[in-house]
Amino acid sequence: MTPAVDLDTIFAALADPTRRAILSMLLEDDMAVTDVAEPFEMSLAAISKHLTILANAGLISQDKRGRVKWCKLEPDALREASIWMQSFGQFEAVNLDAFERFLQSELDIAPTQD
Repeated sequence: MTPAVDLDTIFAALADPTRRAILSMLLEDDMAVTDVAEPFEMSLAAISKHLTILANAGLISQDKRGRVKWCKLEPDALREASIWMQSFGQFEAVNLDAFERFLQSELDIAPTQD
């Protein structure tokens, strides 16, 4: 996590259900922005705003491959939040497989098919 990214930024990014759903989708593999947008009933511009918030929080990275912009999950970005939660002694380290199952159950999202 870059020094400019703090816990408030990470938790604010995670507070939105659309952004959590996007993270869940990216657990499987990198995705083109248009593929990320497909299951949502909102404009590509609105999805792009969500992706920008996730990128600013360090939760995803984006790069351009040819004419297509791709999104990639940055799972280490959750490490700082996990460490903070552990300091309360009530939480275990974030297990990304368990996190994915949690997101899928909370958002009622079917696992992505390749």
